[in-house]
Order: sequence, then structure tokens, then C-alpha cells
Amino acid sequence: MHDVVLAGILLAALSGIMNGLFTLPMRFLGRWSWENVWSVFIAGACLALPAVIVFATAPQGVSLLIQAPRSAILIALGTGFAWGFGAIMFGQSVSAIGIALANTFVLAISSAFGSLLPMLFLHPGDIHERAGHMVLAGIAVEVCGIALCGRAGLLREKASQSEKTRRGNLVGKSRPLAVAMLLVMGSGLLSAVFNIGFALAQPIADYGQSQGLSSFAATNMIWLLMLGGGAVSNLAFCAYLLHKSKTAWKFTMPGSSRLYILGALMAALWGGSIFVYGAATPRLGTLGTSIGWPLSLAIGLLVANIVGLVLGEWKGVPRRALGWMFSGIAVLIAAIVVLSKAG
Repeated sequence: MHDVVLAGILLAALSGIMNGLFTLPMRFLGRWSWENVWSVFIAGACLALPAVIVFATAPQGVSLLIQAPRSAILIALGTGFAWGFGAIMFGQSVSAIGIALANTFVLAISSAFGSLLPMLFLHPGDIHERAGHMVLAGIAVEVCGIALCGRAGLLREKASQSEKTRRGNLVGKSRPLAVAMLLVMGSGLLSAVFNIGFALAQPIADYGQSQGLSSFAATNMIWLLMLGGGAVSNLAFCAYLLHKSKTAWKFTMPGSSRLYILGALMAALWGGSIFVYGAATPRLGTLGTSIGWPLSLAIGLLVANIVGLVLGEWKGVPRRALGWMFSGIAVLIAAIVVLSKAG
């Protein structure tokens, strides 16, 4: 039993590392426009990878989905479609303010909304219980952490540093911190919608298990639908930008094979992090929310910020800006732990 739990913890940690690293290739994709990068990433992460994993773990998955509860299928597709716009906002926010700050804000905001909104929608009475009090306390702590990181971002914005040095070959264009905050807020809110949809789509997994699938394989059928719904909104937006900006030609530009590989790496890291965490949850049992979730989020937060530091996103900024940032990260990790206790 001890080995099973340990394996679950390691898988949850691996999921966090993958999630923290997945935006790293965007730093080297500046020859493409944002819509080129994002369409390749989404096609791999939300269409190709889920299809391969479902085929490997549940070859009869498509026939089972045809017979699964229709209402749950519609919920999975609808909430996945809505979440897709959150993914667009996240991708835009990385280009706007860099890997470190974008990941920090989005992970923080999505963990707050992801704890509060499912409770309000699915179990509103719990807001007056101990679990509700813990969620509200965690969100209050999280707001403090976001404020600290925001202060660090403002100091970085005011610092006299070379934009080229800070961004490197990051795809997309820089934006003011205020605009980026609107993007990360929207991304965090729609991530919570994703959580609600996943909870309401559980009859699909229940039906799969009743037909002999493992819990991991049955859950993958939900991911297939939700990520597929998200792919529709993402790819539609990318198609609009490709047409508007006339950037489709970049898919066939000389030397683009390297760019495709980097886009596929993004897809493998992000999409893989979801399925790796899905494999961790059954092994953690009742420890899933108290250990696995905060561990994955905290490690993702730390890895993304280490990547940002190594790549020079904070080069040339005042030392006190880094102090604000590190203080904010510490507070956010504490908030994530508090929120996990509400589970």
C-alpha cells in the first residue's frame, strides 16, 4: 500500500513538472506567429494525444460513448468548449508577460476559482460549513499572494531593461500588465468551468467502469470529449487569426520542421500532465486532494518560475522585485495547501 501511495505522489509531482515546463518551447518559437504555434499545440494536446491514449486504454471507448448518458456527453462537450476560450487567454497571457508571471497568476487564480465555483454550483450549502470556510480562507491568502506577485510585475515593467533580453524569441507580443491580468482572470475562471464540467460528466466514467473499464480508462473518455470541445473553440480562433493576419504560409516556411517538433513537445507536456495526474489520483485514494493536488500545483508554480529566471525574464530588475515575487510564490503555495484542506 505504501508503494502505491508513493507512486501516486511521484506521478502527481511529475504532472506538476510537466505543467510547469509546457510553455518553455514558446520561448523558441518566435519565427511563427502566435496562431501558428497555438494551433499545432492544440491539435496535438486536445485531439491527437487524447485519441491515442483512449485507443490504448479503452479500444471500445467510442462505442461506449455512443451508449453513455447523453446529458453527460453534452455537458462534457459544452464545458470543454467554454474552457477552450480560457486556454486561448492563457496562451495570450504567456506571450503578454512571459512564462513565470503568466503561470503564477493563472495557477493561483484557477486554483481559487476551481475550489470556490464547483462548491457554489454543486454543493452551495457547504459554503457555511468548515469546507466553505477553508475555501474562503484559502482565497483570501491567495489574493495576498497575487497582490505580492502583481507588485513584482509592476516593478519589472518599470525597470529599464531590454525587451529583447527579457523576451528572447518568445512567440507573440508583449502587453501591459493590466491587460495581461484580464487575460489570466478569464483563464482562471474558465478553468473552474472545466472542473465543474468534469464533475458533472462523471456518469460517463461510471458507465465505462460498469462495462469493465478501469477508473483511469473510463476517466479518459471524459477527457476525450472535454478536450475535443476545447479544441473546437481554440482552432476556430486560430483559423480566424490565420486568415486575418495572413500567417498560414508560415506553416511551410523553410526550417519549420523544428518548430513543429517544439509545438508537439508543448502538446506532449501539457496533455501528458493531465493523463499523468489522472493516473496518480487512484493511487492516492483519500489523499488525492490533500497531497496530490497541492503538490502538483505547487511544483508547477515553482518550475515555471525557475524556467523564467533561467531564461532571463527577470534579468536587470531591482532585487526588491525578486523579493516581492518570491514572497508572493511562498504565500500562493501556502494558499494552495489551505484550499486543498477544503477537500
